[in-house]
Amino acid sequence: MTKTLPLAFCALIATPALADVNVYSHRQPELIAPLFDAFTEQTGIRVNTAYVDKGMVERLRAEGDRSPADLVMTVDIARIEEVVAAGVTQAVDDPTLNAAIPVTYRDPAGHWFALTSRARIVYASKERVGADEVTSYEDLADPKWKGRICTRPFTSDYNVALTAAYLAHHGAEATTSWLEGIKDNLARRPEGNDRSQVKAIWAGECDISLGNTYYMGQMLADPDQQAWANSVRIAFPVFENGGTHMNISGVAMTKAAPNREEALQLLDFLVSDKAQEIYAETNHEFPVKPGVPRSELVQSWGEFTPDTLSLDEIAALRPQALKLIDQVDLDG
Repeated sequence: MTKTLPLAFCALIATPALADVNVYSHRQPELIAPLFDAFTEQTGIRVNTAYVDKGMVERLRAEGDRSPADLVMTVDIARIEEVVAAGVTQAVDDPTLNAAIPVTYRDPAGHWFALTSRARIVYASKERVGADEVTSYEDLADPKWKGRICTRPFTSDYNVALTAAYLAHHGAEATTSWLEGIKDNLARRPEGNDRSQVKAIWAGECDISLGNTYYMGQMLADPDQQAWANSVRIAFPVFENGGTHMNISGVAMTKAAPNREEALQLLDFLVSDKAQEIYAETNHEFPVKPGVPRSELVQSWGEFTPDTLSLDEIAALRPQALKLIDQVDLDG
């Protein structure tokens, strides 16, 4: 059975006595509970989770060798790289992980592993945008979209990663022009989250927005948001001479890891066919293990060509991308 420990209580744990595996997670516990429940059923090993949305690095540093955390789970490549860069993780060289996860979706040094991937796509109004009208990320700066784009703040992790990928493809000068073009095309100041942009399309405030694929599944599952979801279609833009921008949810083993062997069993389970299928069905994301099918709903969104940029390269360019976003004052 998966248990969720209050943060204040979990911080006091200094020994592995209360759990077989302790996980600090950027994801809400209910989103990963089905995975952990299946793991416990299969192995008898219990999993305790603590939701740590902010201050993950600071917390692990403060706990040091006394940390109860065995694993950290994050969303976005920047967040997992931040944890690794802080020196609070350890390398894992495990044949099961290495065989299951393609090299583009894991750290060459073994400090992090992707569990799922997601695409940064365009939500487009079914009524006001043609089926083939959105083709590339470069196209978002075209004046034809003036007053028609909504987006969450560009300083958010997902948009910074997209900008870093654009930077890798085109360089600083072209990226600056692209950001300026998007700013000129905004229907309103960047605000809210990805789902609120789809609501704005439904309400007629804009015609297209940037978003992650899995939010479509979440909106369709919410009776209050189904109308928003049904008002848009998913378009998979690509970079010129590239593919659709991808990001990940990932996992790393902490340096302290008081229950290392049990944690390694959990890691191996998370890349099994069974776990990858559960993750795909529960969170509407793409399995990273080759051969594991996407959920029926995700398949209905269509096929696309993922970009082949290294996630390490995207993470390395994140500071420069953020600097360009601030220079353009896109969120201002």
